[in-house]
Amino acid sequence: MTSAAAKDWTAAQERSNMLALRTIAWIATHLGRPVARLVLHPITLYYLLFAPLPRRQSRRYLGRALGRPAGWLDLYRHIHTFASVALDRIWFASGRMDVFDMQIRGNTLVDTAVDEGRGAMLLGAHLGSFEALHAVGTSHPGLRVAMVMYPGNARMIHSVLQALAPHFELGIIPIGQRGSALQIRDWLDGGGLTGLMGDRFVPSDAVHGSSITLPFFGRPAQFTDGPMRLAMMLRRRVIFMVGLYHGGRRYDVRFEPLADFRDPPTDPAERERLVLAAVADYVQRLEALCREAPYNWFNFYDYWHEDDAPA
Repeated sequence: MTSAAAKDWTAAQERSNMLALRTIAWIATHLGRPVARLVLHPITLYYLLFAPLPRRQSRRYLGRALGRPAGWLDLYRHIHTFASVALDRIWFASGRMDVFDMQIRGNTLVDTAVDEGRGAMLLGAHLGSFEALHAVGTSHPGLRVAMVMYPGNARMIHSVLQALAPHFELGIIPIGQRGSALQIRDWLDGGGLTGLMGDRFVPSDAVHGSSITLPFFGRPAQFTDGPMRLAMMLRRRVIFMVGLYHGGRRYDVRFEPLADFRDPPTDPAERERLVLAAVADYVQRLEALCREAPYNWFNFYDYWHEDDAPA
């Protein structure tokens, strides 16, 4: 898949995600989470049977993450995990922490960043639930969080969640526009946190990053260095954040220190080395978490560009 095709696919995926979320949202809000979760099974089966391209990519990825060929049950579990996490956005948006059994680790990093008043950049992935971050925010009075994302996707997500939870306000900093980096700087200067995803590379990345090819499950894959370069430029710390879904009501939310650019070196070569080392560290952590919770990674496209390989 070319980079342009990947960008088109990610936009199409978000549209389909929102369509599926709208479909089950009525059931969830009127009949409750247990009933809504039952509806996920026919939805999962439908996508398993009639979405051959995502199914093929799921099989490729799971074969690497599991260390064995992925069977139909593995594929079903992968899609069902994705659907479950998408459904739970409704309750995270509503601040319904009572619905979940959540383990939170490393949240003192967030407390420290807030207390310092200079904010921090939270770097996650399409792994588990990044929306769990907002639920953590409800337990930290005064915590301001903004997601850095493409405007089209942000509007779709926000429109659905706000319709379900009228008091929900998703802080959004649009990327791919003039002045995006300045908006991020101002938000951080106000003591806020910004959330970014680092496991997809799209050309014209809002934070002016470039593509870095690194080994991921033993094969070269493209990642962006944009978030790290932005953190270096703005002199901020970067915290790795993930919300792994373990089935039922269980989420494991983790915050880990990833990089600290608050006092960067003056030597350009050393700054470059630190940025590249931080990206490599991020990729290694991502792979380790994918092995730990293989059904939690939600990139159902040709991530390793294998379909473009010559026959």
